[in-house]
Amino acid sequence: MKRRYLEPENTPVPPEESLCRALLSLDTPAEMQAFLRDLCTPAELEALVDRWRVVPYLLAGYAYREIHDRTSVSVTTIGRVARFLQQGNGGYLAVVAHEALPPLPKPTRRRGAAAASTGSGAPAPRTRSRSSS
Repeated sequence: MKRRYLEPENTPVPPEESLCRALLSLDTPAEMQAFLRDLCTPAELEALVDRWRVVPYLLAGYAYREIHDRTSVSVTTIGRVARFLQQGNGGYLAVVAHEALPPLPKPTRRRGAAAASTGSGAPAPRTRSRSSS
């Protein structure tokens, strides 16, 4: 069915601001979870969760493919989040500044260019020795 454009009624608080105030009014993660489950379809909520899951990996400098391998989030979504981290409205970084970033799982053995940094400040161990022939 085709949607018809209807003029929304004038409200004292713009609808987007009203939603922001509603989100800010909640006190606990359980209240927020209940509200989001009521507000969003399962697919919309999954999309929000996927976007948020990749933020710590991007900030830690993981490659898109490795983030995908660890989270199963599409490379397209990872790229979108990365773009908004760099050129967005500052929302992701505002939440990060409030120290609400989800923790990263312990790293597993990393391959290729991702293995260049071990995170300890020490150089990565060499995997091949040079032959003297």
